[in-house]
Amino acid sequence: MGSLNWEVSALGFGAMRLPVDQNSKINEKIAIEMIRYAIDNGVNYIDTAYPYHNGESEILLGKALKDGYREKVHLATKLPMWLVKKRDDFDKFLKEQIERLQTNPDLYLFHGLNKDRLEKIKKFNLIEKMEQAKSKGLFTYIGFSFHDTYEVFKEIIDYYNWDCCQIQFNYLDVEYQAGTKGLKYAGSKNIALIIMEPIRGGKLAIPEKKLDEKLEFKEILNKSKIERTMADWALQFVWDHPQVSVVLSGMSTMQQVKENIESANNSKANNLTKDDLKIISKLREAYKTYDLVPCTDCRYCLPCPNGVSIPWVFRLLNELGYWGEARKDRLLSFYDRMAKTQEDLEQRLSEGEEVDGAASLCIQCGECLEKCPQYINIPEIMEKVSSIFEEGKNVSDLF
Repeated sequence: MGSLNWEVSALGFGAMRLPVDQNSKINEKIAIEMIRYAIDNGVNYIDTAYPYHNGESEILLGKALKDGYREKVHLATKLPMWLVKKRDDFDKFLKEQIERLQTNPDLYLFHGLNKDRLEKIKKFNLIEKMEQAKSKGLFTYIGFSFHDTYEVFKEIIDYYNWDCCQIQFNYLDVEYQAGTKGLKYAGSKNIALIIMEPIRGGKLAIPEKKLDEKLEFKEILNKSKIERTMADWALQFVWDHPQVSVVLSGMSTMQQVKENIESANNSKANNLTKDDLKIISKLREAYKTYDLVPCTDCRYCLPCPNGVSIPWVFRLLNELGYWGEARKDRLLSFYDRMAKTQEDLEQRLSEGEEVDGAASLCIQCGECLEKCPQYINIPEIMEKVSSIFEEGKNVSDLF
């Protein structure tokens, strides 16, 4: 586990996508069975956070880790940085989280660091709060999870002597956020590297029975000399990187737990052959054909003078392009959190809220056009996105 003096299982249990009932409440019995099965079969790293399952994830883990299971795992949770409005909020949230978990975490992470949240850490001197809590024995290791550009990642890594960091990484996201460069940079510092979204929220795990609906993927897999499920290809790609300490998977069924444990048992750094990497490269290209806009998240279009969060809007659109109308409601839930008028944007910003700007904030000024290296007609796309997410149009109507 990087510079930390303990061994970690290749697979970690991410407690963000636990099984739920028809009311979106965690199915406690099944979730506890899954978590304990994973631990009984070698998983020794559990990850949760304050907002997961509307706060129920930490509570569920408190129950799941009774009966001797707590002693078998390293437990991580995170400080909800977007809710921190003053220095003392650190103590308030940590106290609440320890009560929910009915135990102290081993690792405490700043959740979702980006440029603005790094400034918040500096403003409230939260590193000092972390170190004080650590010295009191409230947890053992200090880290952060991350969502921003590679340049910001490097700045954060260099800011403090971190025990661990958590980044999004999979074979689609090699240049997204921290990406491969960030992975290697953290590795060069011997910082324990925790990977989230290795299967991109299920996108990279097309089940066998559904491959007939996506023949381009099936044809690629048929050319491989080794037989693997789509999920296994995704996981093995991440484990292939020697810098990686543990790979988190948000598992929702016992079948997923069992399949991922089998994958972990077959994992090894530098294990993939040239032929394997060619298969993964072809799978990556096949996924790109579903993108409605060729946005690379370079962020040259930012800041938008009207507050549109252009790359995030494009990412939601591309996800809709892949999943189709079947997942529109879920994507709409993300879009609905965005500010749709200047008044709403300014009001929420003035209250210290972190907020993204929706496509409807675009006034077609065209300032972004000369900045985009992909020559995307951003104003035109924003008009279409607004029609899809705010007026109920279908993707097929506009693309």
